[in-house]
Amino acid sequence: MPAAALKPKPLPTQSTAKRPVLLDMPFAPVEKCPLPPGRPREWYVSHNRRLKALRLAIALLDSGVYLPNQARNETIRSTAETIGVHPPSDTTCHMVRALMRYSR
Repeated sequence: MPAAALKPKPLPTQSTAKRPVLLDMPFAPVEKCPLPPGRPREWYVSHNRRLKALRLAIALLDSGVYLPNQARNETIRSTAETIGVHPPSDTTCHMVRALMRYSR
């Protein structure tokens, strides 16, 4: 019997499913570590903004939004509500679209 016949068939992903796959919520949040002290306040603000934009971009890709022009501010903000983060600003929404654009 070939080895491929023994492997279980993987679950469908967004790209292979006939209809959208529901967004899986993580079982436990990732353990956070403290940020390094002594940096200017602007560094912490931009760092947290980049982390939030990355989380939102991943959630949008998981939910089937693959192109930046599909990710309007309303779509990004509704995704933020779904994953449980505060609604992003216009700057963060712009950053999410930029991340989606440059990931190709």
